[in-house]
Amino acid sequence: MTTIKGPAIFLAQFIGDTAPFNDLKSICEWAAGLGYKGVQLPTNDTRFIDLQKAADSKTYADEIKGIVNAAGLEITELSTHLQGQLVAVNPAYDSLFDAFAPEAYKNNPAERQKWAVSQLKAAAKASQNLGLNAHVTFSGALIWHMVYPWPQRPAGLVDTAFDELAKRWEPILNVFDEHGIDLCYEIHPGEDLHDGVSYERFLEKVNNHKRACLLYDPSHFVLQAMDYLEYIDIYHERIKMFHVKDAEFNPTGRQGVYGGYSGWVERAGRFRSLGDGQVDFKSIFSKLTQYDYKGWAVLEWECALKHPEDGAREGAQFIKDHIIRVTEKAFDDFAASGSDEKFNRSLIGL
Repeated sequence: MTTIKGPAIFLAQFIGDTAPFNDLKSICEWAAGLGYKGVQLPTNDTRFIDLQKAADSKTYADEIKGIVNAAGLEITELSTHLQGQLVAVNPAYDSLFDAFAPEAYKNNPAERQKWAVSQLKAAAKASQNLGLNAHVTFSGALIWHMVYPWPQRPAGLVDTAFDELAKRWEPILNVFDEHGIDLCYEIHPGEDLHDGVSYERFLEKVNNHKRACLLYDPSHFVLQAMDYLEYIDIYHERIKMFHVKDAEFNPTGRQGVYGGYSGWVERAGRFRSLGDGQVDFKSIFSKLTQYDYKGWAVLEWECALKHPEDGAREGAQFIKDHIIRVTEKAFDDFAASGSDEKFNRSLIGL
């Protein structure tokens, strides 16, 4: 077994326009001061990392790594959530998702998708240049709006959509394989890969590609009323990344899983800061340790109630307290009778 690495923090929700959240050096020093050991870097803001440059230049990648290391931290992984979303966009969402792309690609879905694919391929090389072994992204969504359809879906629509999703992602997965990086999909409502069934459907379409892996985030399963512990039992071999994020689901006579028209504070399902929700993290850390998860435990802060800086400060200690330092011996070693094949055979009458 392996002791899980951490605590680490995903910087996406903390980036801003004021110090210490407006440049890589300052935000890393802030995170280190809270007790974090690693940072997960989003790649959509060049103040923190220029993704294409990190792919093209090992020297630049080393400079970025050096800034992080100077603060006493490691880069855990890179993230292309926003770019991955643009690999597969249903036309109904074109205007909304244009916000995720540079100005030059807005109002041009075909060129926007090409840009997104190039970003993912750059992320594979940049990850290699940084000495990483995993990367996180979103799958995008061609049929999310039909997850609970009325009128009913035409026969074959889901297969057609997943055939196309696989067609778009398999070449990207191949590039990640060339560079030795696991591509981890964050299984998330709003994405075509939003639960185990949809992930398995996709995995079949990409011929069980060895790089089509998972980021595990229990909060998204709480909001779907899924068994997030059994999920680890089922998919542990594919789980290569871990977002430590809390959530709660409190259905009422007025709303439940589909209560998304309410604001975040009023929803039956909402994300919370670590320790304020319902997720059983003791069991999660135990299961991941049992299955020899070798990655990082990374805080993702998303809470409608608590201030982000308080969530970050409390989260570092919360993760530290839940990481299990694995034992190097069995608890009953003191009573061992040694190992002797002749003795063992005599005990069973041989």
